[in-house]
Amino acid sequence: MTDPVTAPLPGAAAPVCSAKGCRVAAVWVLAWNNPKLHAPERRKTWLACEEHREHLSRFLGARGFLKDVVTLADWEGRDGGQEPEGSAADR
Repeated sequence: MTDPVTAPLPGAAAPVCSAKGCRVAAVWVLAWNNPKLHAPERRKTWLACEEHREHLSRFLGARGFLKDVVTLADWEGRDGGQEPEGSAADR
């Protein structure tokens, strides 16, 4: 029997990688900001699986947008558990 206290909420999905077409569970958070559009302290986020972390990091880094790469667990711990925003569609 499932414990109603620890059971996942109905419809709640685990965060998935932001890479186009990838549906693998996210492990990394790539915090970024486009200085032409966003205030310096603003951080948008993409999520990445192990396979796509380097690719997405290079994409953001080449444009000077990448600010930080941390594990999803660390991000949730320091961010009060808020769900990261954004996706690869934000490109």
